Amino acid sequence: MDRCVVRRAIKDTRTGEVIGYELLFQGNRDNLFAQPETSAADMISSFLMSNSNKFVSDKTMFITFTPSLLFRNTPKMFEPDKVVIQIDDNMVVNPLAKPFLKKYRRAGYQIAVSDFQFSLRYLDMLDDVSYIRLDMQRKEIYENEREKNSIKNIIAMARGIHKKCIAFNVDSKEIYQCAVELEVDYLEGNYIARTLITKADRVTFMEGNFFQLLVEVSKPEPDISQVEQIISRDAGLTFTLLKLVNSAYFALRRRTSSIRQALVTLGIGQLRQWVYMLSFRQDVRSPALEELLKLSFLRAKFASELVNYVKGCPITNNEAYMMGMFSTMDYMVDVPIEEILEKIPLNPVVEEALVLGKGVVGSIYKLILAYERADWKECKALSEELGVPTYLLAQIYIDCVENVNSIWNTLTTEYVRKGEKPLFSEKLDNTEHLEDILR
Repeated sequence: MDRCVVRRAIKDTRTGEVIGYELLFQGNRDNLFAQPETSAADMISSFLMSNSNKFVSDKTMFITFTPSLLFRNTPKMFEPDKVVIQIDDNMVVNPLAKPFLKKYRRAGYQIAVSDFQFSLRYLDMLDDVSYIRLDMQRKEIYENEREKNSIKNIIAMARGIHKKCIAFNVDSKEIYQCAVELEVDYLEGNYIARTLITKADRVTFMEGNFFQLLVEVSKPEPDISQVEQIISRDAGLTFTLLKLVNSAYFALRRRTSSIRQALVTLGIGQLRQWVYMLSFRQDVRSPALEELLKLSFLRAKFASELVNYVKGCPITNNEAYMMGMFSTMDYMVDVPIEEILEKIPLNPVVEEALVLGKGVVGSIYKLILAYERADWKECKALSEELGVPTYLLAQIYIDCVENVNSIWNTLTTEYVRKGEKPLFSEKLDNTEHLEDILR
């Protein structure tokens, strides 16, 4: 596999806000790279130069830099507020690396150290460290009280000298609960996506307009009149639909205020793929929920692209998209996935993949999850099983991330043509207000 990279959200434990992404490259946590370190450094440097801005949007990047990358001044490709330099603990005492680390710190860059220890050999670097990363993968942390108390002491000392602690590899509910109990500042891991929203964000979903809309557009032949009717009785849905269609993405010569015309402009395919975003966008109350929605869109786009490489795939691109989209729905609405699928007319093959992970489609879904975990060995095995070229996997993922960020920005950044007033310039409380603005 070539140039594999995945991003993982880092969440503020107190506010729930996503403060940045760790970028994991193949080779960060395993020995799949057979190349010398300079070759790996070339790969990482090349990616950062060509993809980083679109890949993480406006968030801070947390990147583990090898000695080669540090010596080549790779971090200086970015402004100090755009990247955090992550290093392993052995780099702290590396006599060659230490001068470079101090130089970066003087230039305003922040440094995060994994498994930092408050011992004599680390003390001369203490002023240069901003974040201390705690690996939660070790079972003794959440099973052994003595080990847990030791971590608590590290966190207390770090807080006393104004250092922030990041718990990473938070990959299960047990580890998550332990990290929260330890009162770390930030959390990162596969389980984090499941904690990005609370039940307060979920309450009326099953009875709401969005769910009715989702059911309708999921049908093989949606009734456009019914879709129009559902949207028209919800000011929020109407607002987001018209905002989308009148955005720069569609570049219409004349802006439209008609729901029916907006639906015709979108077409069934794009309506199905974007309705999830259109509907939920008005309910985004926090950056945390926004991040979970982006994860849903990313899985959907990734799945729809992967099926293009699977010979004899039993599902269409649209069905693959729906599979990715629904993969996080149970977390959003606090309803078992089986109950959700009872109400949505999905292909039974997709349902089996989501619930049981079986079959070819189940393997596609498992490949997506393995990529998110940065489990490169599992990715390689599943890619070969499905016939997906491993050398294309990273680029497919990167393109999907950029696509999702672009679409999201289209919806969240108001588009105004030169010399015109904004079409939507105030918050909508009801449809009468909407009609006044569009008149």
